[in-house]
Amino acid sequence: MTTTNKRWVTTCAAVGRALVLGVVGFLGGGTLASAQPVVVGGAKGSVPSLTAEQVSQIFLGKLSALPDGTVVTPIDQNESSAVRADFYKTFTNKSPSQLAAYRSNMMFSGKGQPPKEVGGNDEVRKFLAANPKAVGYVDKSAVDDTVKVLLGP
Repeated sequence: MTTTNKRWVTTCAAVGRALVLGVVGFLGGGTLASAQPVVVGGAKGSVPSLTAEQVSQIFLGKLSALPDGTVVTPIDQNESSAVRADFYKTFTNKSPSQLAAYRSNMMFSGKGQPPKEVGGNDEVRKFLAANPKAVGYVDKSAVDDTVKVLLGP
């Protein structure tokens, strides 16, 4: 193989790798500027701090009451919110497509319903202020005095 051919093959391989990584990042929901989801309750709410395992179980419909008997209601952001995919990847290790499949199976098997959906960070904070037993998530930058952080990143 000539030097020119070797360079051509090396260049094509590098371009191919870059395209594959770009497609994988796009399909996997990867972004350069990810949201930093934090789990929150209303500032005057009755939900205590949570563990990552409890958060996962609450949002996957496997846990509705904490060991101390506190009943919790999960609140989801809509699918178009910037923080939703990062929240589920961080706390449940599920991509948007895996979550959709999981929830479809859960609903069709009669094992539960997905959490109530509200808009984005602002709507979650408003809902939590009015519902002391609810738990939701917002981007870390959206935390204010209307919510208390129950579990950080």
